[in-house]
Amino acid sequence: MADTVLFDLFGVIARTQSPEDRERVLRAADLSEAHSADRFWDAYWSLRPDYDSGRADGRQYWRQVAEALDTRFDARRTDALVAADIAGWDGVDPDMTDLVRELSAAGRDIALLSNIPAELADHYERHHGWLGHFRLRAFSCRIGHAKPDPAAFRWCVDALGTEPRNILFVDDRPENVRAAEDLGIQGHLFTGVAPLRTVLTANVLGGGEV
Repeated sequence: MADTVLFDLFGVIARTQSPEDRERVLRAADLSEAHSADRFWDAYWSLRPDYDSGRADGRQYWRQVAEALDTRFDARRTDALVAADIAGWDGVDPDMTDLVRELSAAGRDIALLSNIPAELADHYERHHGWLGHFRLRAFSCRIGHAKPDPAAFRWCVDALGTEPRNILFVDDRPENVRAAEDLGIQGHLFTGVAPLRTVLTANVLGGGEV
């Protein structure tokens, strides 16, 4: 039995970027025909770890992306990129936010571990009130560690004040689930709300339905 459910955010509760979201970001970049979309996204993802871990802010991150593309983003375009990027990660799954509220109402201990940059974390806290149901919000930009770094999970274990075996970690990425399990945390690879409810009923609620 697990005492605490530690949720990932994007790909579990919040939606990942849609093709339309990615197109919006590309339009904000306003790149020349010499820059392919593949090259842009390679730079976007390869430089993301420092942004997620708080070692770079939005302006610094987009400057690094521009340098990787041998171009320059002025202040106006950088602000547009930050805004487009936030918009692309802002969608949530209402079935999952309902589940979060149900678990909280039932008195269950729930926490959040997310790879997220500072601007997006601030946006979520301003606009998504359901975050208040989590006892702990471990945002990578604030704790200085991003999944699947074991340090991110150790930080959560220490902050939660429990043993790893008492935590059920829910994430949509196998490498993150494996990293948690390597530390003795129970893991569940998220594939949808219904399978998660089954796991929660068995491992968290002791047979009680959720």
